[in-house]
Amino acid sequence: MDKINYYNVSLEEIEKFKNLDKKPRLALHACCAPCSSHTLEFVTQFFDVTIVYENSNIYPEKEFLIRRNEVEWFVGEFNKRNNRDVKVVFLPYDHEGYMASLRHLANDKEGGERCKLCYAKHIEDALKWGSEHGFEYASTTLTISRQKNSQVINEVAKEVAPKYPNIKYFYSDFKKKGGQERVQQLKKEYNLYQQKYCGCEYSYRDTVLQNNGQKEDQNH
Repeated sequence: MDKINYYNVSLEEIEKFKNLDKKPRLALHACCAPCSSHTLEFVTQFFDVTIVYENSNIYPEKEFLIRRNEVEWFVGEFNKRNNRDVKVVFLPYDHEGYMASLRHLANDKEGGERCKLCYAKHIEDALKWGSEHGFEYASTTLTISRQKNSQVINEVAKEVAPKYPNIKYFYSDFKKKGGQERVQQLKKEYNLYQQKYCGCEYSYRDTVLQNNGQKEDQNH
């Protein structure tokens, strides 16, 4: 499969509406404050943005609440510092319900089929919420992450988007053109909470618990 430059795809889409008198509305799934940072800098130039924060994959619930509260704080600060009006909606936390269709892939490798299903759930939640509330576009911050394959995320979106014909998916690669470097700068500027793992219980198992186990072994 040939790689597509999704950064250019995003610019081509913006060209279609950037001269309109009114910005189109974007329902943006956001996974955390750091990933929201540069993404909001970029998209708020062209969209009226509402963050759709659901993320029932995050484990444990204490971690979910830390990230949720950090997003809420960051958006408020971002709005004040940049004269923006980004809104945030919080969907209910339902970890067990979210994970029901993923548990058969508990031993799947990071970035594999389990992660693709998780991407699809996030993208669909943004599309569904945006469609129900009359938004013109939906998207996700996931393509800002250096740990995630933007090609895969956008291909997953292509499979999900046709289910919601009255809203367009905004394809992206937010990490391009210095996006990741800008995230690092903004994390320092806003002193943002930086999580130690992707979020789900399997990344928690494979990252946090594994590292803790290694430290215990080194101490013996």
